[in-house]
Amino acid sequence: MYVDDLADALVFLLKHYSDEEHINVGVGYHVTVREVAELIMRVVGVGGRLQFGTMKPDGTPRKLLDSSRLLSMGWQPRTGLEEGLRKPYA
Repeated sequence: MYVDDLADALVFLLKHYSDEEHINVGVGYHVTVREVAELIMRVVGVGGRLQFGTMKPDGTPRKLLDSSRLLSMGWQPRTGLEEGLRKPYA
């Protein structure tokens, strides 16, 4: 999640939410480590081939917050993953 989207989501919640139950803030979709690595390679212009060690622990197989409550309130992230990587890299 791009930092400007996180800040926007928090301001949105301050204005539109006052219940006690927590709200997850996320973009609402899952991206694999491979997808992120390939995207970073494309953004920075690095060629080559990725190789992953299958014998080592890889942590939680899927890391995805359930952001459905926030998204159902009408908030949406504005910055896609690729753009969110390109901005700081530039």
